[in-house]
Amino acid sequence: MTMTDGETVTVAADDGVRLWASRTGRGVPLVLCHGGPGLWDMFGDVAALLADRAVVHRWDQRGCGRSQPCAGPWTTERFVADLDAVREHFGLERTVLLGHSWGAWLALAYTLAHPERVAALVYVAGTGIGPVGDWHGAYKENLLARLGEHPGRLARWRELEGRTGLSAREERERAVLRWTAEFVDGERAPEHARHMADPWFPANRACNAAFGAETRRVAGTPELYAACRALDVPVVVVDGARDIRPRPAVDSLVEALPRVRRVVLPDAGHHPWVEDPQGFAEAVRTVL
Repeated sequence: MTMTDGETVTVAADDGVRLWASRTGRGVPLVLCHGGPGLWDMFGDVAALLADRAVVHRWDQRGCGRSQPCAGPWTTERFVADLDAVREHFGLERTVLLGHSWGAWLALAYTLAHPERVAALVYVAGTGIGPVGDWHGAYKENLLARLGEHPGRLARWRELEGRTGLSAREERERAVLRWTAEFVDGERAPEHARHMADPWFPANRACNAAFGAETRRVAGTPELYAACRALDVPVVVVDGARDIRPRPAVDSLVEALPRVRRVVLPDAGHHPWVEDPQGFAEAVRTVL
């Protein structure tokens, strides 16, 4: 068993771009892949939750958060190479990977590319491998419905969403309002969303747009389904049943994988470790 009191480092990708990374906890190696794309690591609570069971490695993806500003490239292949640079920097021969939301797509892509380097994959709140059109329309409807449960939030978000040239404070406010829809408990949602925005960094919109286009091209292809059917790595899929992204979208992945277990947390949304920390920790610890 390994142990670390915590360290923050700079990882150099093979093209010289510098990536922020940190390591805390004790136990088996676990690398986290944050969502977005274009956001930054918000996994402090996850690291604390698993600190007695795993050495948790966190990192900000290229051009995002605390990592070096850069012009990309914004491709899954490039980000898979960056993730491998993080693994190699910390001297990890094999690791458990945990990806959340867009990070679940990245973690899956890494596992498909390097299955010999992944002991297990934890796929959290992703959207499966089917076509984006199968779920995205319902997601947008659910977003507006969840925000609409608090009309003041919806009205202010729409006001900010419809404007250009927002200040940094307004950009943060818009994001926090949007993120309140990710939580089931509407009264506590603003608190949770503000926590996500601390610290705050500007979102990388170029990164987000490029990956959105790439995902629309790749999701649902026969090649992706075939690669998942051939994957010989254990996978745990963790869902919050009340995520505004339709959970049936993940069926496409679960049905393709040969070694998969699915855990659905009934009272959680898109960030299940926030609303059901015990259930989330139990699901992850099965592979640690």
